[in-house]
Amino acid sequence: MAVQGRIVWISGPAVKADGMASAKMYETVTVGEAKLIGEVIRLTGDVAFIQVYESTSGLRPGEPVTGTGNPLSVLLGPGIIGQIYDGIQRPLRELSKASGSFIGRGITTTPIDMSKKYHFVP
Repeated sequence: MAVQGRIVWISGPAVKADGMASAKMYETVTVGEAKLIGEVIRLTGDVAFIQVYESTSGLRPGEPVTGTGNPLSVLLGPGIIGQIYDGIQRPLRELSKASGSFIGRGITTTPIDMSKKYHFVP
Protein backbone atom coordinates (compact mmCIF):
# COMPACT_ATOMS: atom_id res chain seq x y z
CA MET A 1 0.00 0.00 0.00
CA ALA A 2 1.29 3.46 -0.89
CA VAL A 3 2.54 5.67 1.93
CA GLN A 4 0.32 8.73 2.36
CA GLY A 5 1.55 11.75 4.32
CA ARG A 6 1.00 15.51 4.51
CA ILE A 7 3.34 18.44 3.91
CA VAL A 8 4.34 20.20 7.15
CA TRP A 9 7.24 22.41 5.97
CA ILE A 10 8.53 23.83 2.67
CA SER A 11 11.80 25.64 1.96
CA GLY A 12 12.85 26.00 -1.67
CA PRO A 13 13.04 22.51 -3.22
CA ALA A 14 12.98 20.82 0.21
CA VAL A 15 9.77 19.55 1.78
CA LYS A 16 9.06 17.77 5.07
CA ALA A 17 6.05 15.50 5.33
CA ASP A 18 4.68 13.68 8.36
CA GLY A 19 2.78 10.40 8.37
CA MET A 20 5.56 8.81 6.31
CA ALA A 21 6.73 6.15 8.82
CA SER A 22 6.68 3.33 6.25
CA ALA A 23 8.44 5.34 3.51
CA LYS A 24 11.86 4.15 2.40
CA MET A 25 15.06 6.04 1.70
CA TYR A 26 15.34 7.14 -1.95
CA GLU A 27 11.68 6.29 -2.59
CA THR A 28 10.04 8.39 -5.30
CA VAL A 29 7.03 10.35 -4.08
CA THR A 30 4.42 12.64 -5.59
CA VAL A 31 4.11 15.93 -3.74
CA GLY A 32 1.06 18.16 -3.50
CA GLU A 33 -2.10 18.37 -5.56
CA ALA A 34 0.07 18.97 -8.66
CA LYS A 35 1.80 15.58 -8.10
CA LEU A 36 5.32 17.00 -8.35
CA ILE A 37 8.10 14.40 -8.47
CA GLY A 38 10.30 14.13 -5.40
CA GLU A 39 12.61 11.71 -3.60
CA VAL A 40 12.90 10.84 0.08
CA ILE A 41 16.41 11.84 1.18
CA ARG A 42 16.08 11.55 4.98
CA LEU A 43 13.74 9.81 7.41
CA THR A 44 13.32 10.72 11.08
CA GLY A 45 10.52 8.84 12.80
CA ASP A 46 7.42 9.40 10.69
CA VAL A 47 8.83 12.56 9.06
CA ALA A 48 10.31 12.34 5.56
CA PHE A 49 12.64 15.01 4.17
CA ILE A 50 11.99 15.21 0.43
CA GLN A 51 13.95 16.74 -2.46
CA VAL A 52 11.39 17.97 -5.02
CA TYR A 53 12.63 18.03 -8.62
CA GLU A 54 10.26 20.77 -9.80
CA SER A 55 9.37 24.24 -8.54
CA THR A 56 7.65 24.10 -5.16
CA SER A 57 5.97 27.49 -5.57
CA GLY A 58 2.32 27.21 -4.71
CA LEU A 59 2.71 24.17 -2.44
CA ARG A 60 1.08 24.53 0.97
CA PRO A 61 1.31 22.68 4.26
CA GLY A 62 -1.39 20.04 4.49
CA GLU A 63 -1.18 18.98 0.84
CA PRO A 64 -0.71 15.22 0.25
CA VAL A 65 2.55 13.36 -0.27
CA THR A 66 2.20 9.86 -1.74
CA GLY A 67 4.93 7.24 -1.97
CA THR A 68 5.32 5.14 -5.09
CA GLY A 69 7.12 2.28 -3.36
CA ASN A 70 9.93 2.53 -5.93
CA PRO A 71 13.27 4.34 -6.12
CA LEU A 72 13.87 7.00 -8.75
CA SER A 73 14.58 5.08 -11.95
CA VAL A 74 14.50 5.39 -15.73
CA LEU A 75 13.14 3.20 -18.51
CA LEU A 76 15.54 1.79 -21.08
CA GLY A 77 14.69 0.54 -24.55
CA PRO A 78 14.91 1.36 -28.26
CA GLY A 79 12.63 4.38 -27.83
CA ILE A 80 15.32 6.17 -25.79
CA ILE A 81 17.55 6.68 -28.84
CA GLY A 82 17.32 10.20 -30.26
CA GLN A 83 15.36 11.63 -27.32
CA ILE A 84 16.29 14.65 -25.21
CA TYR A 85 15.28 14.41 -21.55
CA ASP A 86 15.23 16.52 -18.44
CA GLY A 87 16.74 15.17 -15.21
CA ILE A 88 13.79 12.94 -14.36
CA GLN A 89 13.43 11.36 -17.82
CA ARG A 90 10.65 13.51 -19.16
CA PRO A 91 11.05 13.82 -22.97
CA LEU A 92 11.40 17.53 -23.70
CA ARG A 93 9.94 17.38 -27.22
CA GLU A 94 6.78 15.67 -25.97
CA LEU A 95 6.47 18.08 -23.05
CA SER A 96 6.78 21.10 -25.33
CA LYS A 97 3.98 19.70 -27.51
CA ALA A 98 1.80 19.37 -24.41
CA SER A 99 2.62 22.68 -22.72
CA GLY A 100 4.56 24.94 -25.10
CA SER A 101 7.99 26.45 -24.46
CA PHE A 102 7.52 26.60 -20.68
CA ILE A 103 7.16 23.20 -19.02
CA GLY A 104 4.45 23.43 -16.41
CA ARG A 105 4.77 21.86 -12.99
CA GLY A 106 3.55 18.30 -12.65
CA ILE A 107 3.34 17.62 -16.38
CA THR A 108 4.29 14.07 -17.29
CA THR A 109 4.26 11.86 -20.34
CA THR A 110 5.50 8.40 -21.31
CA PRO A 111 9.32 8.56 -21.27
CA ILE A 112 9.97 6.23 -24.21
CA ASP A 113 8.07 4.81 -27.16
CA MET A 114 7.72 1.14 -26.22
CA SER A 115 6.60 0.22 -29.76
CA LYS A 116 10.02 0.98 -31.26
CA LYS A 117 12.28 -1.99 -31.99
CA TYR A 118 16.03 -2.34 -32.38
CA HIS A 119 17.14 -3.48 -35.81
CA PHE A 120 19.14 -6.61 -35.02
CA VAL A 121 20.59 -9.20 -37.37
CA PRO A 122 22.45 -12.07 -35.66
